[in-house]
Amino acid sequence: MNSNEKLSYRNKNILAPMVRIGRLPTRLLALQYGADIIYSEEIIDHRFIQCKRTINNALDTIDFTLDHDSRPMFRTCAVEKSKVVLQLGTANAERALKAAKLVEQDVAGIDVNMGCPKEYSTKGGMGAALLTNPENIKDILTTLVKGLSIPVTCKIRVLPELKDTIKLVQMIESTGVVALAVHGRRKEERPRHTVRVDEIRAITEAVSIPVIANGGSEDCIQSYSDIEKFRSATGASSVMIARSAQLNCSVFRKEGLLPMEQVIKDYLKIAVRYDNHYINCKFCILEMMKEKQETPVGQAVRSALSLEQICAAWNMTEYLQSSRLKRGLPTGSDVINDEPALKKFKNDDIITMDFVLKRCDYRMKNGKSPKTILLEWCRGKEEKEPVYETVCRDSDRRFNSVLTCGGKMYRSTYWERNKRLAEQAAAVVCLRNIGVDDGRVKNDLTNGNDPSTDT
Repeated sequence: MNSNEKLSYRNKNILAPMVRIGRLPTRLLALQYGADIIYSEEIIDHRFIQCKRTINNALDTIDFTLDHDSRPMFRTCAVEKSKVVLQLGTANAERALKAAKLVEQDVAGIDVNMGCPKEYSTKGGMGAALLTNPENIKDILTTLVKGLSIPVTCKIRVLPELKDTIKLVQMIESTGVVALAVHGRRKEERPRHTVRVDEIRAITEAVSIPVIANGGSEDCIQSYSDIEKFRSATGASSVMIARSAQLNCSVFRKEGLLPMEQVIKDYLKIAVRYDNHYINCKFCILEMMKEKQETPVGQAVRSALSLEQICAAWNMTEYLQSSRLKRGLPTGSDVINDEPALKKFKNDDIITMDFVLKRCDYRMKNGKSPKTILLEWCRGKEEKEPVYETVCRDSDRRFNSVLTCGGKMYRSTYWERNKRLAEQAAAVVCLRNIGVDDGRVKNDLTNGNDPSTDT
């Protein structure tokens, strides 16, 4: 790739890096609707360097997969090669370069996450933790710029003092990065806090490289026309969109927003084409549906155990089968069988509920989790304490917990990503069945996972 072919970050509309959301189907959907650049979700460097790069001839993709995992950590294809930027989570220059070199020929750019405030990023000195370690920032970015043939960028949040932010971004510019994305909030601030438009503008005036303004979804960007307004208000070269695109990716369409139902069907066509895992499809679709999750279609998606069942909920079974036939893939049921993991239980004896634990709905009411609430209820009634038996499903390494309380067994039909969440979900099922407040923060009964966070 010569310098004339390198990705330009000026005057672009960009899909932000978002955990779980920013996988191949959403990225390609954003491109289809008009996005100029698309970012992957954050990929942690020390895990990525353990991946093997393989060419998937059946799907026409390039997959980066760990030995013990059937699902790729990162999947890409020729359609997005000139537009996709892989975001790295890193705290080490040497390791970051090793990870970036692995994917250098398959993406258009590398971005370093220096803005995500979540614990999964900040632990180990990554994400927003880097903002207080400018020497490490300089080392990482300089190493990547010198060692790669593709553009390097980074994404930050603003610091408590504007003068410190200006000093930081000028140092970042000196490393040779080609652009800088700025989320206009501080590390401790969340979407409900007003985006700091004036501080983004001050940053654009302090550096000569393109500044990508981010953080406007909650306050400013509800449709395509709002993108230009946010660009003008911040003085930025480009605009990066997270939550508004997560809710309705057609925000990138010049022609205007499409109905949620059409966006989901467009998403599913891409997900089917590239055999995206049903759990990720389910998460992305439920995020789009929001308050409509309690409709019959929403309930069908929530309880789905395969991509086949999700497609059936949207009357797309014929499309799924036709797509699989074209690629020579099996067209039969792909429902994951729970029996091997749950075979020691008599399933007829278990009280089940189609419940997906949404962590943001359980922010410890009075400092208590559902498990704690149930334990205290049992003690108050002088009942035996709850017993949790948690199993791991070999096919996808998901967890489900069967709770015994008062001589009855309870479980959620949804398999969680770790043992702790599985036990909390089982406790909620029990509490709702015995008529005890489970500590839910929100009044509605909308299910789904924790909203993705742009990094």
